[in-house]
Amino acid sequence: MKKSIKYIFFFVLLISVLSVSCKKGEEKKENVTSGKLKVGLVFDVGGRGDKSFNDAAHNGLERAKKDFGIDYEEIDPGEGSDRESALRKLASKKDIGMVFGIGFIFTDDITKIATDFPDKKFGCIDYTVSDKEIPSNLAALKFKEEEGSFLVGTLAALLTKTNKLGFVGGMESALIKKFEAGFTSGVKYINPEIKVSVGYVSVTGEGFKNPGKAKEIALSQFSSGADIIYHASGLSGLGVFEAARDQKKFAIGVDQDQYKEAPGFVLTSMTKQVDEVIYQTIKDFKENKFTGGIKSLGLKEKGVDYIYNENNKSLIPDETRKKVEEIRIKIINGEIKVSDK
Repeated sequence: MKKSIKYIFFFVLLISVLSVSCKKGEEKKENVTSGKLKVGLVFDVGGRGDKSFNDAAHNGLERAKKDFGIDYEEIDPGEGSDRESALRKLASKKDIGMVFGIGFIFTDDITKIATDFPDKKFGCIDYTVSDKEIPSNLAALKFKEEEGSFLVGTLAALLTKTNKLGFVGGMESALIKKFEAGFTSGVKYINPEIKVSVGYVSVTGEGFKNPGKAKEIALSQFSSGADIIYHASGLSGLGVFEAARDQKKFAIGVDQDQYKEAPGFVLTSMTKQVDEVIYQTIKDFKENKFTGGIKSLGLKEKGVDYIYNENNKSLIPDETRKKVEEIRIKIINGEIKVSDK
């Protein structure tokens, strides 16, 4: 009888302990999901204030803060040599649940950090895909820049009066070559006889923050007859806009609507919805819908586009706009296949 009472007491005690443990586990899980989300972000070369790529990423954080009540911490790595330590610093903080690296230069560093911190989520804008396995906690966020560039290439080809156009890239790299390839293909689609002059600011990340050099390249292209220049050079693009103002000719912006950088001289801008991708990735994480792997966004997914609004519509005739829109539909439907090389 005493043994039976002893066993019953032990069984009741065990059930009580298990119940308390489960309750604490549930409370812990509830606190994790209901707590205020904090996001970390490391900028690309050029940093905040580039009025392009990095600023778009910041805008995505601001939107998420406004709509979801998140907190965030940003780091500008300066020359870019401290990318890994900046990512690691953010990932090491207990209150930060997600970390972004902005730019293809982050690919190797963020892959390593994501592997080292499997309990955190990561996102990399313009991630360079290779044969290496992508950690399941890392979203490789890519854009089909060649498709948006193709459209602005057709636009420039339809509007040029000299049959000479220009392209200024920041860093001579596989990513920026996609902009060049798309733009040149779009131009040639309209008129194979149009000449496109191509220049790069640098073979390193320095090419994204040297407006003086970009202006020098643009002035050379304008003096050679180009009347429209498309840039994909981050902060360096401000030099292209200065050249356009000086020569009273046109420039095409990139990443964001850059009309205000040279009102009346920015024909359009090829936009990448970096802010939207940052915003949506945070939203998915907050709603426990985050998935890692490659996510590639083109015209069909509304990841890239070109600007046509009240500021620049007077610069783009209706006939031209109509033709470009017809080409957009053909790209989306697969009738026109745009190469990234």
